[in-house]
Amino acid sequence: MKEKPDKEREITPAELAASSGADGAPVYIAFRGKVYDVSGSGLWAGGGHMGRHHAGHDLTDEFPDAPHGEEVFSRYPQVGVLQPEPVAPEAPAAKTSAAREFWQRMVHRVPLLRRHPHPMVVHFPIVFMIAAPVFTLLALITGVKSFEVTGFHCLGGGVLFTPVAIVTGWFTWWLNYESRWLKPVVVKLIASPVLLLAGAGAFVWRYQNPEILARWGDAPSLVYLGLMCALIPLVGLIGACGAELTFPVKHE
Repeated sequence: MKEKPDKEREITPAELAASSGADGAPVYIAFRGKVYDVSGSGLWAGGGHMGRHHAGHDLTDEFPDAPHGEEVFSRYPQVGVLQPEPVAPEAPAAKTSAAREFWQRMVHRVPLLRRHPHPMVVHFPIVFMIAAPVFTLLALITGVKSFEVTGFHCLGGGVLFTPVAIVTGWFTWWLNYESRWLKPVVVKLIASPVLLLAGAGAFVWRYQNPEILARWGDAPSLVYLGLMCALIPLVGLIGACGAELTFPVKHE
């Protein structure tokens, strides 16, 4: 007769991490201090669940994303309780600058200021900087001149809103991340001015020479088109780094 697991057995975080389903290991997950064995579930085959959650971890913070309730845990045996990690002594709090104290009071009164300014305005340069080369390519493919003019107007919108997105991004980095040098932030700090320079250069060139694409195939038209098309991967890179900060991909 199979012995029932000891529900009160303490399982360390290291033991939990080792039970990830890899190389034949059992598949354990933790939720609100309890550890469950989900090895018998086909939905946890190999230690992964729905391509988003991974065994060997405490899933308490991830559970709100699940489409089901806590009753799902009644299907699996509890094999122990998760031993809390030792709490390191808190370091002395860094002295907060007067400017940060002021903005902390402001965002307490107006929460919109803490999260929304940058995510709100950043969508404008993203759309405009992608639409500009897309409409330009449509003009070349279809021969419809108005598409090229629309692309030029979109490029102007992108150049107009990119500095706003950069400034609000600096503010968010300073306020929410205390100007820490995170890799996604560093990439954004480098790529965003490059995007602005590329867009502004293309805009000024097209403004001074409206017929830049009239003689398609010569060197200036090819360079201009290349500059326009470079906006798409730049926007993609900046957007991916922003998404990594907002929706970090964990345990992969």
